[in-house]
Amino acid sequence: MEREVGHILEKINRKDATVLTSQELCDIIDSGDSVGFEDVDVVTAATRAIMSGTYAVLSFPVGTGEKFTRASAVTINGVDAHVGPCPNERLGILDLMVFGTAHSHDRENYGGGHLFRDIVEGNPVDVDVVTDEGKKYSDTVSIEDMPYAQLFATRHAFKNYSAFVNFSPSPVSTIFHATTFAPDATEATLSGCGQINPVKNDPQLHGIGVGSRILLNGAEGFILGSGTRSSPEKPNLIATADMHSMVADYMGGFATSAGPECIVSWAVAVPVVDDSVFDAIRQTDSEIPLPVMDADRRMKVAMTSYADAWKDVDIEVVFNPGKCRGCDVCEPMEKCPMESIYFNGDKVVLNRHTCFNCGLCSTLCSDVFRADLGSLKFDYEGNKMDVPIVVRQSDRKRALIMAEKLRDSIKEGTFILNGMVERISP
Repeated sequence: MEREVGHILEKINRKDATVLTSQELCDIIDSGDSVGFEDVDVVTAATRAIMSGTYAVLSFPVGTGEKFTRASAVTINGVDAHVGPCPNERLGILDLMVFGTAHSHDRENYGGGHLFRDIVEGNPVDVDVVTDEGKKYSDTVSIEDMPYAQLFATRHAFKNYSAFVNFSPSPVSTIFHATTFAPDATEATLSGCGQINPVKNDPQLHGIGVGSRILLNGAEGFILGSGTRSSPEKPNLIATADMHSMVADYMGGFATSAGPECIVSWAVAVPVVDDSVFDAIRQTDSEIPLPVMDADRRMKVAMTSYADAWKDVDIEVVFNPGKCRGCDVCEPMEKCPMESIYFNGDKVVLNRHTCFNCGLCSTLCSDVFRADLGSLKFDYEGNKMDVPIVVRQSDRKRALIMAEKLRDSIKEGTFILNGMVERISP
């Protein structure tokens, strides 16, 4: 079966369209109720995760007291900013590109993702400039001083990603764990929001494509095409949006044992235009393959499903500050990849605005922080494995909230769903 996007848009304008979140639809499927093609017009899907393929393009004047010819090197809060492509000779204006995976020279576990959130929050950032002549200048700016601040995705929103286990006999430092990965397959980490991931709901990209309007970190943006290393098996997308309209709570930095990484959020409205989309939106976590990768060799060693990660688990960490025993060293505070745990006097505090619900704290102190993260169940070299998940690098809790907000915005007419300009070949 097929229908035109224009037909769906007309139903939305008449307030006659059925718009559901992907979670709502999967809940209906899990309950045993039947859903037909004509029963749903649009599904809203979302993900919040570590997305390395991220960069920002920033352009703003810098106060130096004199006009320099060109900038040769720039850092913002100690994070390298690549100068160009426009030379801006003697204009006192910087055109810069900052990578989300860049690491600060001055602050441990601070990188491009942290910087992007600081900019969106309106915090002042320190800019240090070295000119072609070797002169050095410093200034402090905020997003109000940046006429142009655009975030770009080069490789985002994979259909679904992977879980990781370290099968080697030695610990491994990796971007796929917040701390050093324990050896001998004793713990697991994972990425991907499973059944609510945007491209999982349209893997052949028949409903969304070039020009489709999305929410990137809460700001309206557009899909530009397929991302780097995209393939029919693991399609991903490129997109862009203006940082001035972004929501800080949807972004940020995440410390790993190999350095800081960048968090980005997507919310996408998928029009149900044909059977390929309809079949995809009905797939629940139990039907979605989850590759198990060896974090040391970076190769697939087994398969399971996203039900191991997201079915009958806690998507939010439960916080019980009254059970804190005042240990000499608070491991959750020391190792939190978001620095969301701190002490106000002798009282432990969890900052929900920055918390990623990764769950690491619950594996370190189950009295104060509680969350069932699930475990990976798979066969490996003739053995039945059951490896507990200790870190999640996707925040399904916040993704669900974004999908619900997008659903409501479509129904209220504040988010205008549009048809694609051109189809993307996955």
